[in-house]
Amino acid sequence: MILIISHPDDIHARTVIDHLDRLGAESQILNLARFPRAARMVLRYGPTGSQLGFSDDEGRLIDLDRVGAAWWRRPQPLEFEPGLQAQDFAAAECAEALAGLWLAMPAAWVNPPVEDEAASRKSWQLRLAGQLGLDPPETLVTTCAETARAFVAQHGDVICKPFAGSLRYWRETRRIGEAELAQLAQLRHAPAILQRRIEGRDLRVTVVGRKVFAAEIDTSGGSYADDFRMNQDVTIRPTALPPAMIDAIHALMARLGLVYGALDFRRQPDGRLRFLEINPAGQFLFVEEQTGQPIARAMAEALLTLDRDHAAAPEIPASSLALHKARHPADNHA
Repeated sequence: MILIISHPDDIHARTVIDHLDRLGAESQILNLARFPRAARMVLRYGPTGSQLGFSDDEGRLIDLDRVGAAWWRRPQPLEFEPGLQAQDFAAAECAEALAGLWLAMPAAWVNPPVEDEAASRKSWQLRLAGQLGLDPPETLVTTCAETARAFVAQHGDVICKPFAGSLRYWRETRRIGEAELAQLAQLRHAPAILQRRIEGRDLRVTVVGRKVFAAEIDTSGGSYADDFRMNQDVTIRPTALPPAMIDAIHALMARLGLVYGALDFRRQPDGRLRFLEINPAGQFLFVEEQTGQPIARAMAEALLTLDRDHAAAPEIPASSLALHKARHPADNHA
């Protein structure tokens, strides 16, 4: 069975499920937003084995021991009873139990939750991208206003973006102008990412396993050139990547431990590609709808292949065993 960690209104999950249905695969969504208030966890361990179960808010049991492939798509915040005292303690306990559950499940992940979380760290992405020849722009991460002003003075045209967005505190990528310069003192409260602005067109490169779907995004018809998410009127076309760039992208995916990733680049007028970031759970339907690239089907096929391959695999996932050995070297035997 294929498990998707998301929510019922996730159109990306629903589209992939439609493809899985046509491929004859069994799949189910696990919505963490109903846990622990309505959904229930039941995990049993003992000398003869283990039993991993989860029931949704309607009481339907999900047998997690049957899951051969799992997609860490869009896990939702947990839901607690209103007015619950010691909610911080409850949240920490739930998080610990869930983190152990993901490692204990006999499933191949897209992407493994531990690797997915680490891969979302932009400071880590940029360092790896530079090492692998993906050519990120000159970048500064700082809480120092004076250092930031010097960076802007050196490079002239600079953009600023946050590390992570949320529905409450979402911020677009924006150019540093006079208003932003006047606010640099606020960096003392939290760091920001400053990058030399790259002139050119955006590229979204979506990777599913060994399949690479590259698309160029033309924002010239829109009103905002520095963040294509701010434009409703963009043109997206399939494009080709040099073989060396594809090899470097696969190398980055391998270093990050990812099966799926959505990478953003800028193509300079001279053709040079500059890496901006990678989102381990990035959206892809907006690209598929304009280009016809079969990304959702590729995801369904990847999950189905992992599910079938994992059916004959050992009970303990290889990734979990490797993680245990790394943390407990004394347990290793020659």
